Amino acid sequence: MTTGVRTPTAPQRSRTRTFLPLGIAAWLLLEIWLLTLVAGAAGGFTVFALLAAGAVLGAMVTKRAGRRAFRNLTQAFQQPGAAPAAPGDRQAEGNGLLMLGGLLLMLPGLVSDAAGLLLLLPQVRQSVGRHAGKSLERRMRQATPGSLEDALRQARIHRPDGKVVQGEVIRQDDAAPTPPQPGTGQHPPLTP
Repeated sequence: MTTGVRTPTAPQRSRTRTFLPLGIAAWLLLEIWLLTLVAGAAGGFTVFALLAAGAVLGAMVTKRAGRRAFRNLTQAFQQPGAAPAAPGDRQAEGNGLLMLGGLLLMLPGLVSDAAGLLLLLPQVRQSVGRHAGKSLERRMRQATPGSLEDALRQARIHRPDGKVVQGEVIRQDDAAPTPPQPGTGQHPPLTP
């Protein structure tokens, strides 16, 4: 017997949640295969030296980018009234991508090392930063109300000097202005 009540169905899994574990597994298998291939051709010590050099270089790059980002942050806090970094600021984007490149270099594997080395190139960092910015803007425009993207989009609304202006807009169509209520501290809205 049916009661007319619909049973809840499970929400659809996004493509990212479906294919991300498969992509990570394929990446790990590729890394292991390449390491065994290089170890067979050049020897185990060579592979160890490559992995150690990648870890050391990645740590140096990450440390340098982190110091630069921290220096920029402290300078921004020490200068009163200074505007925050603009969304297209190349140095701010470059620090994050440099850190990502350093982290990829520290991961054991040849594919991650190649990707990390590519992110050390300024032209690649600029291209990846532009693509990531456009992708983020597109996702924020398509955000449904109440989602995380919607909250991020609303949080980005600010004045040019970086100060956030919070408020509420009340639209009164075809209504007469209300007089102020004595003792409540409320005033009628401004009309042009």
